Amino acid sequence: MLSLPRRLILGLTLLLLLTAGGGIFAGAALSNSAALDHSHLTREAAMATRDVLAHHVHVTIAIIVFVAFLVAFATACLVLQPLRTAAAAARSIGQGNLDQRMEWSHRDELGAIANEVNRMAVRLRDLRDTEQGRRQMELQLSDAVVQSIFEPIIVTDARGHVLKLNHAADTILGEAAGDRMALTNTPGGERILAAVRDAVSMQRPIAHEGENAILPMRIGNADRSYRLRTTPMRDVDGKLLGAVSVLEDMTELQDLDRFKTRFISVASEKLRGPLESARLGLYALMRGFAGEMRPLQNDLMEGVQQSIENLTDLMADLIDVAEMDSGRRELRSEKVRPIDILQDALIRHREEARKREIEIQISAFADLSPILADRRAMRSVLDNLLVNALRFTPPGGTILLEAEESVDRVQFFIRDTGRGIEADRLPRIFGRFVDSSGDGTGLGLALVRRLIELQKGQVLIESKVGQGTTVSFTLPIAVPTMTRHIIEVG
Repeated sequence: MLSLPRRLILGLTLLLLLTAGGGIFAGAALSNSAALDHSHLTREAAMATRDVLAHHVHVTIAIIVFVAFLVAFATACLVLQPLRTAAAAARSIGQGNLDQRMEWSHRDELGAIANEVNRMAVRLRDLRDTEQGRRQMELQLSDAVVQSIFEPIIVTDARGHVLKLNHAADTILGEAAGDRMALTNTPGGERILAAVRDAVSMQRPIAHEGENAILPMRIGNADRSYRLRTTPMRDVDGKLLGAVSVLEDMTELQDLDRFKTRFISVASEKLRGPLESARLGLYALMRGFAGEMRPLQNDLMEGVQQSIENLTDLMADLIDVAEMDSGRRELRSEKVRPIDILQDALIRHREEARKREIEIQISAFADLSPILADRRAMRSVLDNLLVNALRFTPPGGTILLEAEESVDRVQFFIRDTGRGIEADRLPRIFGRFVDSSGDGTGLGLALVRRLIELQKGQVLIESKVGQGTTVSFTLPIAVPTMTRHIIEVG
């Protein structure tokens, strides 16, 4: 088989030969026609001979043109067909068929192109196979990791359809595990679907706190409690694919927490009697009912009295915590005017503020809408916040109690000009037994948050070292009740 350049050269040579042959033949015919004019033939014979000669010339030229056309067509086919075949092979390779090859064995320009394209296809196929193998190994590894995790893991798309489960999640979902709509038919599944919708719409992890964080589920004949955490899932390009929900088993921790709460409750109740007896005895001694006390003895007794007061505060806080954890603390919500609870708090702490040379001010309108709150709970909230503010505000400082109304809530602010709180302590400041000075029980802010959340409110804290602290919380406005009045006609 001829190479591409040789095919082209052969075709052009044949065309040149045909053209040259036609030209020579035409020239010879013209010479013969001219010779007839000088021949001995008659005029009529010469014209007849010239007509025959012209006919032969025309036929010959037509044959030469036809043959030239055939040669040109054959040359074009012989040249273009390999190019078409090469283009088709290159197109197939470009579309992903990396097993396709360009067949051309000659060492010409097309052969060089074919060799390079074939070499490129081999390299791409090897790279693809290597990449697919690597991805397959990564998928197998990630699947093994997910399956080996003890906590149930549920992978869903953006609409909440189940895409993947590990063995622990299969146990929870049971027979419904093979259904993409398994969560809609599973107790507790609606909570998971709601978390998935929140994580996808907000595009951030969702981790509920407090009582809403616990998801009760029944597995067989056993009741289990899980903490739900949901995180959006994205690909390497950042495209949102769905969400991953993890259920952390909290059953044992809840049992331990209930035991702890019960222990605290019993211990606090048992301590109340002896502590009250100690207070009465100390009161009798300091008032001289058992004889006159010396100055040194009075000083010692004052120290003991302060320790008893601190122990009393701790016991009261522990009892409050135990009651709330066990559910025995029932809040009685009623309409309360914001200005009233602020003024009551000011009256309760005015004397302590005067001793510390600190000024307490109120900034709130008297006609703010009443809130729906428990008076005893609000007393505990404001007392804890004011005690902290007084403790950390230096003499000459100011504490401002504010309240302002917004939409369906009233927001309260307790601002002080104290030393502030370090930034690294702020995330855990509402935890239990978090106290930097050692003067308090460490339960105050934890009680504040719990009491506010039980009343459908939220609490926040802002602070900078050297610039004071602001604690704010919101409570819902009491919805006015509609009453019917009898109207007499006439």
